[in-house]
Amino acid sequence: MRGLSTSFRWQFGARRVSTRSPTMTRTYEAAIAALNSLQTNYAIVEELRKSTTRQEMNERSLPETVEWLQRIGYKPSDLNRLNAVHVAGTKGKGSTSAFISTILSQYTKEEPSQPAKLHKIGLYTSPHLRFARERIKIDNAPLSEEQFARYFFEVWDRLENSAKAVGQDPTAPGTKPQYFRYLTLMAFHTYLSEGVDAAVIECGIGGQYDFTNVIPQPKVTAITSLGIDHTAMLGTTIEQIAWHKGGIIKRDVRGFAAPQPPTAEEVLLKRAQEAGTQLDIVAGHPELRADSSKVELGLAGDFQYTNASVAVASAAEFLRKAGVDVPENIMDVPLPAKFKVGLEETRLGGRCETRFEKNVSWYIDGGHTLESIRLAGTWFASRIQADSSSTDVAAKKTRILIFNQQTRDSTALARALHETLSAALANDTPFTHALFCTNITYKQAGFRPDLVSMNTNADDLELLRVQKSLAEEWNSIDPHAQTHVFGTIEEAVDFAREVASQERPALQKDEAPVMTFVTGSIHLVGGFLDVVETKPGDL
Repeated sequence: MRGLSTSFRWQFGARRVSTRSPTMTRTYEAAIAALNSLQTNYAIVEELRKSTTRQEMNERSLPETVEWLQRIGYKPSDLNRLNAVHVAGTKGKGSTSAFISTILSQYTKEEPSQPAKLHKIGLYTSPHLRFARERIKIDNAPLSEEQFARYFFEVWDRLENSAKAVGQDPTAPGTKPQYFRYLTLMAFHTYLSEGVDAAVIECGIGGQYDFTNVIPQPKVTAITSLGIDHTAMLGTTIEQIAWHKGGIIKRDVRGFAAPQPPTAEEVLLKRAQEAGTQLDIVAGHPELRADSSKVELGLAGDFQYTNASVAVASAAEFLRKAGVDVPENIMDVPLPAKFKVGLEETRLGGRCETRFEKNVSWYIDGGHTLESIRLAGTWFASRIQADSSSTDVAAKKTRILIFNQQTRDSTALARALHETLSAALANDTPFTHALFCTNITYKQAGFRPDLVSMNTNADDLELLRVQKSLAEEWNSIDPHAQTHVFGTIEEAVDFAREVASQERPALQKDEAPVMTFVTGSIHLVGGFLDVVETKPGDL
């Protein structure tokens, strides 16, 4: 087998450290430590941005993917055995993937009158919240620590053996792919080893050149709502982004897409025409409308009904191909009972999630693009209105924001959040306290191992540059709010709890506790969930 190119080794070797020793233990903790060694650090990311064009990186993505597969003993055609449902999009692709997986899981259950057509469903999503093993699920449950370690090191050993076979040092840079690519290889290996009947695979970034797009023939493709994100890789217009996302569309594979801006729909439909296949724009199921739904979705937020409709159409197509009797016109007839149960049982942490403690209620939703932060703000505004007897009462309540977005235009996202809430509440001070923290989990322990991030500027973190900039921006748009900057998520949580405990004596006995909105980076959301699980408050 030929060696990887110099540019490939530079891009994906990233850190010149040994990630294996002869005495390496094969525990989950050891797997996470080895996985973290595959992250590309901030300095190298910046160097790549300066020295490598977007087109150059895109054009070599899939050939390199094929080579990585070969190194662990697979061909792209082997991936057809996954019976994949391939999901791309900007907003809602994780939710849509979860809906599809949970619907399909309803058909793994044996019934007296009908044997199960499916037995095991895989679900691969990113990023994770608390644990890396959350990314690779079977029947909607994360791999166990033992399973994760087993499959992680099986891939690790195959990569090292392939390097030895061509005379390479197996610990040298370039002998293993970077973090996301490694986990994707591992997911493919896991699902092939486990013999899943279906694998719902969420794209990482884009579609055309995404590492997951090495699957030659999925069973179904789905594209969720599009927006502007990852512009360095995908372009700056909705049409360019639609072209990339439409790259998952395959010949003779029926596809489904959420409604898009007209020009984006045109691009997607053209891509389907070029591929020689059918793409349906899913207008929505009559039973899945935010204002009159007959189904209570397991994921909160009115926008989830769009995701649920795309999931229903996609799951139905898959099931028909699997020999299950599902109506061809499922978007025009009453939903089958199993579809309803699947939609109601779907769970995905950190998406419009609510948790309650004695003194504080936490409202949690990631928002890393302008569109998603506005949707998150709209959802939180609806929770404020539901919690308050009148607009005047809502305006006087103590409310807390915990926010961070380390690597994107954080101030633009903060402004969009403020605008959304101010408009929805008719109140220019939606929060009495605005807390800005890094994504570092704990004050003493630092990052939880599964949440380590090396692709951010260490100086920015140490000096709290982003957080100070956010506080300054918030002061300029809302001078009445108290702003605070913290170095860790733990400190922000502790402060919010302290404010809420001081507020409690002033509340009526049956009055709801202080509302705190945690939003922005999904890494912040994951770290927050780890803090409140590890250090639970009073119930």
